[in-house]
Amino acid sequence: MKSFFNFTILDRYILKQIIEVFVLGVIVFTSIIFASDTFISLIKQISTYGMPFKIAFMIILLNLPAVIVMTIPMSVLFSTVMVVNKMCLQSEITILKACGVSIKRISKPIFIFAIIMAFCTFFINETIVPMTTSQSKTLALYALVQRNIPEGKHNFSMKELTDGNYLKRLFYVEKCEDKQFSNVSILDLSDKEKIQILQAKTGTSVIEGWQFDNASVYTISKAGKTLNTSWIEKTIVDFGSDIQKQLDKKNDGSDFNFIQLLPYLNNINQDIAPEILARYQVRFWEKIALPITTVVFVILGIPLAITPPRVRHNRGFLFSIAIIFCYYIIRAFSMSLGYNYTIPAFFAANLPNIILGIIGFLMYKKKAESI
Repeated sequence: MKSFFNFTILDRYILKQIIEVFVLGVIVFTSIIFASDTFISLIKQISTYGMPFKIAFMIILLNLPAVIVMTIPMSVLFSTVMVVNKMCLQSEITILKACGVSIKRISKPIFIFAIIMAFCTFFINETIVPMTTSQSKTLALYALVQRNIPEGKHNFSMKELTDGNYLKRLFYVEKCEDKQFSNVSILDLSDKEKIQILQAKTGTSVIEGWQFDNASVYTISKAGKTLNTSWIEKTIVDFGSDIQKQLDKKNDGSDFNFIQLLPYLNNINQDIAPEILARYQVRFWEKIALPITTVVFVILGIPLAITPPRVRHNRGFLFSIAIIFCYYIIRAFSMSLGYNYTIPAFFAANLPNIILGIIGFLMYKKKAESI
């Protein structure tokens, strides 16, 4: 083990190039993912829900660790194939071979770097990503709920409609200043059997909806008969809070860490929907599979990057894109099978690593023996 981490001039030379290209890869792949997914989604939220730009920018920053975790394996693969392919084109591999240096010896610093990056991926995914993902969801929900607050207005009314464009609730607010409501009356027609009228002196906006203090509630039948009159110290009207339901519906366990997901491996006596439980189980094993992907990419990337002497152009970038494309095709297929309980969660998360790892190992062994 001591000799394994005893770096020579050759090791430092390869590591220097690997790290330089790795940093470039992180920047490039992170930019691509943001431009194609996260950024477009935030633009839609800004235009559709009126989310303030500064809050959208904060959400971008909070989503950054989750994106970086995904780009680390890609960048390790990118740096591996680019550097090794460059060494082939410049005949460095041939010279090292003539000096008695094997492919296994050349690969040593690359594997060490990949293992270090695997631990970094696991650490970031366990400590930073759950926290920032949870904060991002909370901030997005808060910003979208705040769009319903007519700040600075006096004596105004608002209506909430059902999906069929029927009146669901009618709001009357005497004054709204500093996110606080004064003298609010709400006509609630959401129940077809009765009508409710809520009157409150004060109110404010919370994550769950609009909160009112010291409210009087009158329940009236459709025939106009008063059924009940009550006083409530605090009540929340979920005006627009269907966003929370959508966030809960889409939750795949990304804001949980390894320890928090561990109890969900036992699918007995779990008071959650089966499809959510399946996502949690797949997410648990993915937290292990994703760091391993870093090493798998290196095993597959090194033999692909070693090209015959007659090839005079660097094919590293094309190889990187091809491997990443295959990985995500297999991953999307296996994850969907795991979510539907077609295959066990362990195989759903690890199937891309198993397939690419076997192919990479055979190619690496063949290339190591032939050179």
